[in-house]
Amino acid sequence: MSTQLFANYRYLATMDDAGTELRNGFVLVEDGWITHVGTEPPTHSVDRRVDCAGYIVIPGLVNAHHHLYQTLTRAFPESTGVSLFPWLEMLYPIWAGLDEDMIYASTRAGLAELALSGCTTSADHLYVFPSGSDGFVDAEIRAAQDIGLRFHATRGSMDLSEKDGGLPPDQVVQPIDEILAETVRLIQHYHDPSPGAHTRIGVAPCSPFSASTQLMRESASLAREYGVRLHTHIAETKDEDTYSRERFGLSPVELLDSVEWVASDVWLAHCVHPSEGDVRLLAGGGSAVAHCPTSNMLLGSGLAPTPRLLAAGVQVGLGVDGSSSNDGNDLRNEMKQSLLSARVRDGANALSARQALWMATRGGAACLGRDDIGAIEPGRAADLVLFEADDLALAGGEEDMLAAIVLCSARPASVYVHGRQVVSGGRLLSADVDEIAGQQRAASRRLLERGRGG
Repeated sequence: MSTQLFANYRYLATMDDAGTELRNGFVLVEDGWITHVGTEPPTHSVDRRVDCAGYIVIPGLVNAHHHLYQTLTRAFPESTGVSLFPWLEMLYPIWAGLDEDMIYASTRAGLAELALSGCTTSADHLYVFPSGSDGFVDAEIRAAQDIGLRFHATRGSMDLSEKDGGLPPDQVVQPIDEILAETVRLIQHYHDPSPGAHTRIGVAPCSPFSASTQLMRESASLAREYGVRLHTHIAETKDEDTYSRERFGLSPVELLDSVEWVASDVWLAHCVHPSEGDVRLLAGGGSAVAHCPTSNMLLGSGLAPTPRLLAAGVQVGLGVDGSSSNDGNDLRNEMKQSLLSARVRDGANALSARQALWMATRGGAACLGRDDIGAIEPGRAADLVLFEADDLALAGGEEDMLAAIVLCSARPASVYVHGRQVVSGGRLLSADVDEIAGQQRAASRRLLERGRGG
């Protein structure tokens, strides 16, 4: 058994159910699991002692929604001023040129940035599968293992192309049988349901405007047969609401309910435009929501009613969303964005800094169906993020150091995943960021040249 003692921290936010916050205490870790948290350290010897004097400690952040491949097309010049549907129609033909090397490069780049922002667990929603894409999710998982983060790979899918009334072009949709067979392969090969798992698989048809009701139903049935979670986009834009009501006579959330997707094994991205009835449906069914404020603002989709969702009892996590609609992979910043967007929408007391941190930790863990991460308490994995309390970015924030972590611009000094350090001194330990950036730039150039016929 390997033991580590994280001792003498300046301040610690456990994010446990009681909201415990401690000064000058310790966290004892055995084989990557937290066994004791308190103010009186154990007297017995440990294998490794980490002096946390001068550090603020929070749980590892959980990214509940992403499209890592989009890191190849971030800050895409022509996307300025374009809303979701035309934005997708513009980018789908470019994304149709993706290959396995590009998927690997973009996943490493995105996860490296996430790690440097304090993220220890990330989901990803990969739903673009052109010809020759059988190894895409495998490439993502290899990249996540290289960076050292926990990874929930959701196998996305689309079966409605433009000719069927959907948005995507023919070259990125697939037949239902092919989708389901590939999803089963990934579950059987990679999904680890055990506590502390680093790799899990989810089932994730893209959205009601690119996935048929048959695909939605069969995906739900498959996920429940194998005991994995379900994920999709919903209620992201007013256009989507109009589309759903005109085509099905239902709101997007009501449509999900009609295909057995409002349930406790489901988490949904966005939920920017739910009705009061939709919120009640989600709360009653136990579905969680991944809130993506930066993406929603950049595309002009709107401001999600997160305070209303939280008040109704809906578990809400945070997601950076795709880097073509966020342009960064900074989950710490997404906490601040969630607070700001809520206050712009609903007033200055709409959301607190601690609620934002809760969404980035416990809320994200709930989205992914995990009770082994998201808090610093016995029985949970030692996913820890350390900030230097005396950092310039936090100077003057001593009155409420935890609020300063959310509101100021500090970057993590150290990040641990299951007790293993992946960031030290603000630098990634698991890979060379210059090499990652170079590979990413080359992959991005190849994709754009291919998409433009170069």
